[in-house]
Amino acid sequence: MTRVLIAPDKFKGSLTAEQVAHALRSGIASQAPDWTTSICPIADGGDGTVATLVAHGWQQVRATAEDALGRPRAVGYARLDDTVVIEQAATVGLEQLPATGRDPMGASSFGMGELIAHALSAARVSTVILALGGSASTDGGAGLLQALGARALDRYGCELTHGGAALATLHRIDLEPMDQLIGDTRFLVARDVDNPLLGPDGAVRVFAHQKGADLAQQQMLEAGLQQWSRVLGQRRPSAAVAVNAPGAGAGGGVGYAAIAALGAETCRGVDWLLDFIAFDDHVEQADLIVTGEGNLDTQTLFGKAPTGVTKAAAARGVPVVAVAGRCTLTRQQTRAAGFDRVYALTDIEPDLARCMAQGAALLQEVAATIVEDMRIRVEEDVP
Repeated sequence: MTRVLIAPDKFKGSLTAEQVAHALRSGIASQAPDWTTSICPIADGGDGTVATLVAHGWQQVRATAEDALGRPRAVGYARLDDTVVIEQAATVGLEQLPATGRDPMGASSFGMGELIAHALSAARVSTVILALGGSASTDGGAGLLQALGARALDRYGCELTHGGAALATLHRIDLEPMDQLIGDTRFLVARDVDNPLLGPDGAVRVFAHQKGADLAQQQMLEAGLQQWSRVLGQRRPSAAVAVNAPGAGAGGGVGYAAIAALGAETCRGVDWLLDFIAFDDHVEQADLIVTGEGNLDTQTLFGKAPTGVTKAAAARGVPVVAVAGRCTLTRQQTRAAGFDRVYALTDIEPDLARCMAQGAALLQEVAATIVEDMRIRVEEDVP
């Protein structure tokens, strides 16, 4: 009897991690009813984190918060006992905005702060985890702090408008109202990247163009973040070190604000989630692991969810195969990352739009192929 652990991330724009897992389970069951399968949806701390936690038994709390452009919308966060998880992508994420309606200069992280305030006012909260990634803004987390009560003021004592562009006129910041609200709450940043706040590897240079910022706008946003770090550094001595902390540039600089102003610790999102769900225990019960995500590319190699799976599996000698909507990695790269084999849906359906629309059916087909390949492999290993 073969024991298969199905542990995929979401297929962005197509299926949640849980939906992917169920489609793969269905395909395996149709071809190998004698195999046992267990489902363990995962995430890397970016978009899909709340949905994954809910699938693992967390409560989803509904609230109203502004999106990145200041429009109120119904959103949710995850809660378990006195711990809450706020997902940036679902709250103020780029995917929440129409492609023609993005505003890289005015987009804000304010909505994340609103959700934190909602959680703190609703019940006793000891720990707030910020799942960063997929942001629409590059405001250094200023909006988040403002929603918690911080006052960002220009030289005339006027409150700054939201967005990264306004930070260039920042003169003073008052953190006392925010400090009173958060009290002794512990903050943790679950990051999906290690970038610093500023410079060639920072939040602007690496990510702002994805949010619609041209070169001139990028220069303005970088100048704004520089001023933001200078002024915040006058109130928080730790801010100077936080600028270069791994993950300070995550989420358009929200990582920096969390580290510098909220005293947050940081960790890789996938490591935190896999540890929380005791993923190692699942691995020990498996003969094969099937993982994957919508797009396997070079970003996968730097701390994304599937590589967290291969790391855990390698320590216990369990083979891992990956399923992806599309794979742009070479065979050498996938082997180095720990994948025995990669199955791409585009190998079956080259048209990407149809591939995304028919994702569940294609995953079932791929799962059947995985069963067939495993049986061939077993036969070849028999002397």
